[in-house]
Amino acid sequence: MAQFGVTSMVGELASVAVRPPSMRGDYAVAHWAQPLDLDLLAEQHSQFVGLLERLGCGVVRLDPVDDMPDAIFTYDPCFVAGEGFVEFQGAKAVRAGEPPLLSSELQQLGIPLMGRLSGKATADGGDMFWLDDHTLAVGRSYRTNDAAIAQLRDMLEPTVTIEAFDLPHDLGPEYCLHLMSVVSPVRDDLAVVYERLAPIRLLEALRSRGVELLPLPEVDYATLGCNVLTIRPGVVVIASGNDATVELLRHHGVDVHVYEASEISKGEGGPTCLTRPLHRR
Repeated sequence: MAQFGVTSMVGELASVAVRPPSMRGDYAVAHWAQPLDLDLLAEQHSQFVGLLERLGCGVVRLDPVDDMPDAIFTYDPCFVAGEGFVEFQGAKAVRAGEPPLLSSELQQLGIPLMGRLSGKATADGGDMFWLDDHTLAVGRSYRTNDAAIAQLRDMLEPTVTIEAFDLPHDLGPEYCLHLMSVVSPVRDDLAVVYERLAPIRLLEALRSRGVELLPLPEVDYATLGCNVLTIRPGVVVIASGNDATVELLRHHGVDVHVYEASEISKGEGGPTCLTRPLHRR
């Protein structure tokens, strides 16, 4: 691995790790909506990866793994920062094997392991995004607890400041509400937000940094319209079925690319979830 490091959500996505879905696994137990067409799921994932490559991303293809239905969502098990990565522990039982697997793969790529969560600490990468190049926003949710936030502070500060934001109960602990379910930076000065569920302090933190907030059209929340992957400033990828959000973004000068996601979205994961950024510049 020649280069690595991520301290931004909108810098050019130079290198990213993805994992194709496995054809063997209990997707229903992992809370994927049914019925699920596994062949179409694999085809849609392949098309998504092809889109990333056409947009100039260097793609690292990890091996599919059996009996880990959510392993397709590589954003969550580990988090890459400026000097290496942190290995997490997930709160969702069916994802328990993913962090050590991805951790081993990232180390084989030459990315240093900075630390591991331990004890009762649990976290998902979906609860984390960069407010700026030295400030990491962390959502306190049913997936990411106080013990994890404390351990992350010990590992990353003072180089990185951790700002924690409480997420609402919404539909409860069985439903996946991440911090990045309600916000997606598009440029340094622009972000899509679902204000109804967004922490007030988060909205204030974004505004204080001069970020214009684009309220997500209500019709697109259930189809993951607030999950937008930025390839470079003002160039983004979004799941199909979010026409109102696509129109809103294009009205603000954003170059939007849409991938077919009828099966992928049944796992409650959008384009950000499908990627583990390794290097943004």
